[in-house]
Amino acid sequence: MRGVVTTAENPALSSYALAVDIGGTFTDVVLRNATGKTWVDKTLTTPESLDVGFFRAVDAVLAKAGIRPTAVTDVVVHATTVVTNAVIERKGPTTALLVTEGFRDILTIRDEHRYEMFDPQIEFPAPLVPPEFTFGIPERVAATGELLKPLDRAKAESVIKELRDKKVVSVAISFLNSFLNPENERAMRGLLNELAPELYVSISSEVAPLIREYPRTSTVVMNAYTAPITRPYLDALTRGLKQRGFAHDPLIMLSNGGVIGVDVAGNFPVRMVESGPAAGALAATYYAEVLGLDRLLSFDMGGTTAKACVIEDRKPLVTGHFEVDRIYRFKTGSGLPILIPSVDMIEIGAGGGSIASISDLGLLKVGPQSAGSTPGPVAYGRGGMNPTVTDADLVLGYLSADGFLGGEMRLDRDGAVKQLSTLAEQLGTSVGDVAAGIYRVVGESMTAAARAHAADRGIDYRGVPLFAFGGAGPVHACYVADLLESPMVIYPPLASVLSAFGTLVTPPRLDLGQGALSRLSSLDWNVVDKIIGQLVDDARKGLASAGCKGSDIHFQFGADMRYFGQQNEVSVTLDTDPRERHDIAWLRHAFEEAYERLYSFRLPEVDVEAVIWRLVATGPVAHRDSAPEFKTQTADKIKTRKARFNGHDVDTPVYARRELVLDQSIDGPAIIEERETTIIILPGWRATVDRTGCIMAVKR
Repeated sequence: MRGVVTTAENPALSSYALAVDIGGTFTDVVLRNATGKTWVDKTLTTPESLDVGFFRAVDAVLAKAGIRPTAVTDVVVHATTVVTNAVIERKGPTTALLVTEGFRDILTIRDEHRYEMFDPQIEFPAPLVPPEFTFGIPERVAATGELLKPLDRAKAESVIKELRDKKVVSVAISFLNSFLNPENERAMRGLLNELAPELYVSISSEVAPLIREYPRTSTVVMNAYTAPITRPYLDALTRGLKQRGFAHDPLIMLSNGGVIGVDVAGNFPVRMVESGPAAGALAATYYAEVLGLDRLLSFDMGGTTAKACVIEDRKPLVTGHFEVDRIYRFKTGSGLPILIPSVDMIEIGAGGGSIASISDLGLLKVGPQSAGSTPGPVAYGRGGMNPTVTDADLVLGYLSADGFLGGEMRLDRDGAVKQLSTLAEQLGTSVGDVAAGIYRVVGESMTAAARAHAADRGIDYRGVPLFAFGGAGPVHACYVADLLESPMVIYPPLASVLSAFGTLVTPPRLDLGQGALSRLSSLDWNVVDKIIGQLVDDARKGLASAGCKGSDIHFQFGADMRYFGQQNEVSVTLDTDPRERHDIAWLRHAFEEAYERLYSFRLPEVDVEAVIWRLVATGPVAHRDSAPEFKTQTADKIKTRKARFNGHDVDTPVYARRELVLDQSIDGPAIIEERETTIIILPGWRATVDRTGCIMAVKR
């Protein structure tokens, strides 16, 4: 095969790693060899059949590198939006929920929390399982874990018959207090496997064995709802990779900032909800290490959404619970809660494909609706009729009509102008002003989200460098940094495909937890030892699917605790395996230090209660570092084009990023182009090429 590099010709290139990130608009792929040399590609996502887009992107990058699939002997890692899309678009199959008799309305009643206290028209997202597919089963476990009432087999069999009659595809089981005693849930699953083996079954005591009935139920329902979509999808990827000659099954990116084997991911798809965004945060963490920065504000703006994440002490913040499909994006409690560890970030519907329109108040608004990849922005020429952020960026002169995706995809500027003119007429202004308004609205929306995210966590974001990536992130980052009072914007190499790159620098990881309420004053260490031992065993088995050996696994122990009588707990990291230190004073001290950091006081006279025991297990990751290659002669502008800044069209210099040299400085306004993205340096900013290959922009 012409142009193919064989391992015999170059043994140094014999090991390749491949990463694919499927977003709402584009599918990104990164290929790296053992020396760190990298090839990337970016293709349109195929939402009707995601595996088609996956292999299209893979074939494209292998062709660029001139290698066969058999050369990819390292890892294949995948981040995907398949779970998120299924939930938000309600594309899951018919799913049923089995609960303890008397609790059929759990998904409707929720937890009675009102995220907007004085709004009589308050709305919540529709449950994934409607009331008519929720069934009560006679059984009962006490709050102590004692089995009060065994499963009523006759009633259970009757319900199973009804499930089959209603053509249910997947079943979630969430019995009261099952996290303390899963016997009845397991018995119900056994009956389903016996009498209806075709059904997918998820039980809450395995998916989320944690306290709080409604979030636990919501979590297992989401797992059941997405499993019939996710498992066949992952199976199709695995088969396709094997048929093409790839050496390994894919590793799957999880929401917690780790990767895991395809079997575990298929059984617990709810852990993949924030798969792609988590990969981007891990890439930001990697560069925080490389650049020697303790804090970053990660800003990831793609075709459909924009995400912000705080990197603190070179680690992304991780939360044990978050929400999906919020009615109001900044309102906690307006979405579907899930008790799954996830990289803690804020997300808004403001990406390159976000649609611009006029609000009921006659004001310009952007998103959350997106044109996606099909039909996409008007400029894509694929039938889109709604003006988007990408159309505005093109009309402003920030994007090249001829150079988008390296010239492989020509943008229709005239079409974008035509659709934006409709908005301009309604607003009584010019097309240029409308485009600039869209640019400002997007930046202000993202800034508001980042401020809310940081303020909720007691973090002062001012003075923190902004780390910008994603296809649209570098276009908008300077403006967002201005609004956030950030002193620096960092544009990493591979900015447009950085989430895919992030999966290659992500370790195998599992976050596990087990609910078990007990005051420290009466703590039974035998129970604690049993729980921790089971968590360790489960983690070893889970990480084995990612190829981790027992000796390579690092364990970090923790507990969620609270003062007795409080409703919410604080996550506490423990410096020792609790099985090796049966010390109540040590646990209390660790809790009170964490509590005081958050709330600035302690309550020494109040007993402390342990609520959840946690374990984070991580395996090794092979970083593929390579020194960036620089030109030896300072790059001149390759051309100029009209671009709009501060209300005026300016002849703006355009540079090719690949031609820039180490320490070269460029004053804004300027445009720096890559194949997959464009960096906009606003007036008043100066960009310099760093030794790491990053472009660092600072205020002049």
